[in-house]
Amino acid sequence: MAAKAVKAETEKLYECDVKRRRVSSRGGYESFWKVKNVTEALVDGDTEFRCKECHGGVKLHRKRLPNAPAAHAEHLSRQDSEYCSMGMYFQQAVDGREARLSESPVL
Repeated sequence: MAAKAVKAETEKLYECDVKRRRVSSRGGYESFWKVKNVTEALVDGDTEFRCKECHGGVKLHRKRLPNAPAAHAEHLSRQDSEYCSMGMYFQQAVDGREARLSESPVL
């Protein structure tokens, strides 16, 4: 009997926070976070990202093949995924845990 291939589950966050800069009223620049679609963030060449829910670090993935998933982000830390309402491990948990911000947020 042949073993079935198990499809690896990955997180698929389709929006993330992107760090932007704007001119400050006091002069100079100030940073702020803007919610963007992952596809737009990749096209725009942005470099700093975080989860819009828990503020933890995320890695962006491009859509590379026609049958591949759409461009998406996934948490860098499993712990962030376990306690973020958008995280795959949080959604699979059955222990009634509460969502919270990342213990090591991207600032």
